[in-house]
Amino acid sequence: MIEVELKGYADEEIFERVREKFSLIRREYHEDTYYQHPCRDFSKTDEALRIRLRKFNGHFEAFLTYKGPKMDGSSKTREEVEVQLTDPDEHSRILEKLGFVEVLTVHKVREKYYVEKGVVITLDEIEGLGKFVEIETLVEDEESIPGAVEKLKGILESLGVRRFERRSYLELLLEKGGANGQA
Repeated sequence: MIEVELKGYADEEIFERVREKFSLIRREYHEDTYYQHPCRDFSKTDEALRIRLRKFNGHFEAFLTYKGPKMDGSSKTREEVEVQLTDPDEHSRILEKLGFVEVLTVHKVREKYYVEKGVVITLDEIEGLGKFVEIETLVEDEESIPGAVEKLKGILESLGVRRFERRSYLELLLEKGGANGQA
């Protein structure tokens, strides 16, 4: 599956429009720790590898996620491969033993909302960056990407989003000067 995702800058007015229009799924806290490959520069190949700790409603989940290069010029669409982890600390130790280097941990409070079948919108407050809104869906093939991008962009624009962002939160934080530690 291919994750089609768009992200825009938000403010409290956009957050309120989403809260009024769509149904809350849940509020989550994320700690996303990103790793650099020992032999390949992910900043040049436009890839990412992270361990995500997700906490919600007294529940805890962890995932190892690989994100491939962006697949189009206007969105954050990429192949994504994700597996659930039972012991994220030990998985982190394995990565480090293999030569992967921890780059940065992104701290995020996320509210997830149901838009329609297969479409989710999130309100993100990123420590050190501010407020963003993301919308995503899954498609099965590359031919479906342009139509999905246009649909998602229309939803965000109807909520008042005027400025879109293709860079990841990691990229934005690194540009602000954070590295090898907490953001």
